Amino acid sequence: MNEAAKTLTFKMPAEATPLGFRPKRAETLLDVQRLRRVFREGDAPAVERVSFDLCEGEMLALLGPSGCGKTTTLRMIGGFETPDEGRILLRGRDITHLPPEARGIGFVFQDYALFPHLRVLDNVKFGLRKLRRSAADARAHDMLALVGLSGLEGRKPHELSGGQQQRVALARTLAGAPPLVLMDEPFSNLDAAMRVETRQEVRRLLREAGSAGILVTHDQEEAMAVADRIAVMEKGRVVQIGSPDEIYRNPVSAFVASFMGRSNILRGTASGMVALTEFGSLPLSRAANGAVALSVRPEQIMLEPDPDGPASVVGREFRGHDQLYWVQEGERCMQVISGAGATFEVGSRVRLRICDCVVPLG
Repeated sequence: MNEAAKTLTFKMPAEATPLGFRPKRAETLLDVQRLRRVFREGDAPAVERVSFDLCEGEMLALLGPSGCGKTTTLRMIGGFETPDEGRILLRGRDITHLPPEARGIGFVFQDYALFPHLRVLDNVKFGLRKLRRSAADARAHDMLALVGLSGLEGRKPHELSGGQQQRVALARTLAGAPPLVLMDEPFSNLDAAMRVETRQEVRRLLREAGSAGILVTHDQEEAMAVADRIAVMEKGRVVQIGSPDEIYRNPVSAFVASFMGRSNILRGTASGMVALTEFGSLPLSRAANGAVALSVRPEQIMLEPDPDGPASVVGREFRGHDQLYWVQEGERCMQVISGAGATFEVGSRVRLRICDCVVPLG
C-alpha cells in the first residue's frame, strides 16, 4: 500500500462494539430532530416528528411494516428527500438542505446499483475520481481485500453471485471512508441462507471500517441480528427505540409486541406486580394497575398433556430447533413455542401454563 492510500484507510475503533449494546464511546455522530414529510396536501404525513441520534460506530435499524415511513426517513438523511420540517445534524453540522454528494454519507441501494459495463475494480473506484489513479487503485484493492473479493477485480457484475455483488457495492461505499452508511433493504434480493451470511459480513465490515450504519428493514429477525439499537416505526412515527433485547422483552404497545416477534395479547386486571387473568394470577415485569393488556411470548407458555385438558392443539409447525403450536382454548387461539423433543400432535388435549413474568402494555 502506498503512502497516499494509507492516509485514507480507516482504523478499527479502539473499543469494538458488541452486538446489542450502544458503544461506550458515546460521541454523537448523527442527530435527527423532529423530521416531518407530507407528500400531498391533505394526506397523512409519511413521517411525523421523527427524532433519534446515532453514535460513532453504532448500527441502528429502522424497523416497521411497508408504508410506515422508514425509507422516507432514510432518504431525508441521505439528501434524496427534503423534510418539510426538522433538522439533520452530522457531527454538529446542519446538513438538512445539502445535496447528497455534499453530505459525506455512503448509501447502499437495494439493487446494488453497480455499473454492468465496468469491472469490479472500476466499480469500486468510481467514487474516488478526485484521487490520483495510483491512489485510487490502491484504495480500491484495499477495499476488495477487506470484503474478501481479492482476485475478482477483473470480473463484471453479472459474473458474480448476489452476495458478491452486495460486497462490491459495500466496498464502493466504504472506499470513500464515510462516517455513516445508509442501507435500504440491502439483503432482500438474496436467498435465505445468503441473507444470513451477508448481513453478518456487512456488520463486520462496517465495524472494521469504523463506519456507523442505519439499516431499513421490515424483517425483525434481521434487525435483531445486526443492530445495536432498533427504532420501531408505525404510521410515520418512532413508537419505541432501544436495544433488541429491551424492545423484545419490554414492548410498549401491542403493535411493537406483535411486530417484534410473535406475541399473545391477554386482558387482565393489574394490581402492582400481579395481574389476574383467565390463566390465573400472573407476575408482571413492571408495576401496573387497573385494566391492562398483557404481552405473552410463545416461549413463555408450557404445554402439558392432559386428556381432560381445556385446550386442544389445532396446528403445528416443525422448525428444526423448536416447534410452533397453535392451541385453541375456548374462543382464544394461543401460539406456543416448545423444544423439538416433545411433540404434540394436532388434536391433542393439553393444558396451558404461563411460566414467566408477562409485560403490561401501554
